Amino acid sequence: MEEKQDRISSLIQSLSHPDKRVIREAADALISLAREIPELVERLDRLLTEAPYEHRWPIAYILAHFSPPSSLALRVLMDTLDHRDPDLRWAMEVLLVRLGQRDPGVATMLLDLLKSGTATQRRMAVYCLRDLEVKDQNSLQGLLDSLHDGDPLVRVATATSLKTRDDIGKEGLDSLLQLFLTDPDPRVRYTAALTLAQLGAPTSEIRAALEDAAQSPDPQLKKAASAALLLLKKGGPTSSAKPGGGGGPPVD
Repeated sequence: MEEKQDRISSLIQSLSHPDKRVIREAADALISLAREIPELVERLDRLLTEAPYEHRWPIAYILAHFSPPSSLALRVLMDTLDHRDPDLRWAMEVLLVRLGQRDPGVATMLLDLLKSGTATQRRMAVYCLRDLEVKDQNSLQGLLDSLHDGDPLVRVATATSLKTRDDIGKEGLDSLLQLFLTDPDPRVRYTAALTLAQLGAPTSEIRAALEDAAQSPDPQLKKAASAALLLLKKGGPTSSAKPGGGGGPPVD
């Protein structure tokens, strides 16, 4: 028993190692041990409040594998969506999506993050909501609001995530059209054009705007519109994005 406790202490120390591979191996080992030793979860839960903030994420990651994680553990996971390491951010995204499938409160926290987080957190929150496949009015409005985010990468993430929303309605389509026509960032315009096409671009106004932009002297705008029109030609419009329409949009 003493040997096992020594191993546990060593693994816990490894959670603050500078090498993320060492951290991941230690975390996986502690997850396995905690399934056999329930009091280890209690020990880690206490440690979460005591550890320096930069070393809390692996503890929260472990605790998230045991239901239900505390509000502090969830907050640490949300904060880690801003980590400088993209691999770590995406590991947190996958974990939060899994937690959100069981706990609707996670989606509520993500919607709050859309308003209060850093640019990176806001972008990752959009992807979490997309992968959670939340389809209520609050999430739709949160995403529509994010089309006006000050960070272009958040707008790109939001525009591409909206292609799965068959409940987007006229307001959403109009917002995407304005984004395509007026956004100063060519990446945003390109994504908005493709999303309109993937939703079926059901209105004559949208199709006309795409056709006009395909003749634009602006090479980026022309490229975006041409790609969207080609996608429409291949797939054809659907009724899914029409206000009040049913069914689901095509997903690439």
